[in-house]
Amino acid sequence: MRSYLLNRLWQSALTLVLATIVVFLGVRALPGDPALAFAGEERDPASLAALRERLGLDDSIIVQYGKFVLGALRGDLGESTRTGIPVSTMITTALPVTIELSLLAMLVAVVLGVSTGVVAAVRRGRPAEWFANGLALLGLSVPNFWLGLIAILYLSVGLGAFPASGFVPLTQNPIDNLHHLVLPALVLGTGIAAVVMRQTRSAMLDSLGADYIRTARAKGVSPRGVIGRHALRNSLVVVITIVGLQLGILISGAVVTEGIFSLPGFGKMTIDAVFQRDYPVLQGVVLVTATAYIVINFVVDLAYSLIDPRIRVAGAPA
Repeated sequence: MRSYLLNRLWQSALTLVLATIVVFLGVRALPGDPALAFAGEERDPASLAALRERLGLDDSIIVQYGKFVLGALRGDLGESTRTGIPVSTMITTALPVTIELSLLAMLVAVVLGVSTGVVAAVRRGRPAEWFANGLALLGLSVPNFWLGLIAILYLSVGLGAFPASGFVPLTQNPIDNLHHLVLPALVLGTGIAAVVMRQTRSAMLDSLGADYIRTARAKGVSPRGVIGRHALRNSLVVVITIVGLQLGILISGAVVTEGIFSLPGFGKMTIDAVFQRDYPVLQGVVLVTATAYIVINFVVDLAYSLIDPRIRVAGAPA
């Protein structure tokens, strides 16, 4: 187990180093001069020269990259060229909103997707499977922005059951916080639930046709035990893969849902940075997103080894 963890850990560290290089070079390949954006109206040559020196833009690429990495290790990602606020402060303010929304949406997706996927596999060829497949097709076909608008129209404006917009921090009022996030989480989680359902159904069908399932039934294991302890557990490897990938996508891509419900999250900050050409903020956003993907994949690898020991043994170095 220790060898497996060390092997995955150094691979994640190497990927993170490569991600910092791609982020650093990619942001500097964008058109425009950060000094001009930061200077605003003060664009005389002397002011621009002093500003470029203060921002370190006159240094070589290698020196700039070294400063970028050292600053990132200290939590210093620079300052916004528009507001002058430290990028780390902006990220720590916006990221918890998106993380909370993503976790709630993923909880909705896992509960709905796994349960309907198991039912569809166990009740194959029956109305329950047709109903589950119909829900999955509907979830894949309906765009999030349309579903969000319909939810606001009927559940918020019509019934008054949920707030149409706004956000309350969890530390300020947990009840109001959940009240504001339940509807966006439902909207965001339905599409992912459809993907989880389809993958769960496919993996369950493969497991239910395996020899060890027939052996368990021949030994007198109850149907619930066959489905829960054997078939579902071996199907969770596929489900965890989908959940891990979708969670990374949620953290970096909940832009539409946050825009519809006016949530001050990570996605909204990313869109603002792109339109305002705020390169330090964009650089910090991409770096945090890449780090989130790497961490989530590492956690998924650990979950693999806990669910299926064969993966742990096969993945360990000789």
